[in-house]
Amino acid sequence: MTTEIIETQENGVATLTLNRPEARNALTPEIFAALASALPRLAIDPQVRCVVLTGAGQAFCSGGDVNRAAKAAAEGAPVDFEYRTNDLRMRMEASRLLHEMAKPTLAIIPGPAAGAGLSLALACDLRIASSNAKLAPAFANIALSGDFGISYFLTQIVGAGRAREMLFTAPVLSADESLNLGLVNRVVSEADLPAAGKAFAAELAALPTVAVGYMKKNLVVAQRGSLSETLDSEAIHMVRTFGTDDHKAAAAAFVEKRKPVFSGR
Repeated sequence: MTTEIIETQENGVATLTLNRPEARNALTPEIFAALASALPRLAIDPQVRCVVLTGAGQAFCSGGDVNRAAKAAAEGAPVDFEYRTNDLRMRMEASRLLHEMAKPTLAIIPGPAAGAGLSLALACDLRIASSNAKLAPAFANIALSGDFGISYFLTQIVGAGRAREMLFTAPVLSADESLNLGLVNRVVSEADLPAAGKAFAAELAALPTVAVGYMKKNLVVAQRGSLSETLDSEAIHMVRTFGTDDHKAAAAAFVEKRKPVFSGR
């Protein structure tokens, strides 16, 4: 088991911490393997009701390890196009799982999130950032086209025209600029981020988990499909959630004029 990702669980919140602070948590094969192992397992763990992705130290994730890539290029490592394409595509399943798993996902961003690191943050449902965080779609700076869903997520969040501008020009955005663009949901001071991030995750873990999972399915259909397909999805999932323990608890709480407590079932 690599030490480059630290996994913890507390009160229904599973936290994955990228743990290479000396390299601003740049991504490595070991990190990719750990994500590939952890995310599918957490997605189906009934004890987990929220998944948090964050970085150790003063950064979220600076993206791919450019030093390693430069060394491999200098050594003239053989390039098998099909193998490398398939390998990268499998690594990028991390973004799909963060975006589509049937429970809320949260990125806690203590500092820079760049390149594929920004992609992973945007793959999460929600993001909270330190006021000194910097977000950068930095691929153009190293003459790469972008991966881990950056093209999809930027287009969905900021629109096609702004996404093209950001990918082409690779701006470095402050936390406040990122908030104004909708790239993050909340910004707090550096000192307040640990407590605020923990409180945000607890808030998400206390939601009716089954209903949130179906909301995510509806939203994915809405992003990709027609109104008719979205209505079909909503109808199916609405009927399913009528039968959950959480809905029954909420209905009883409404009648009794009190706040519901959800079990996630």
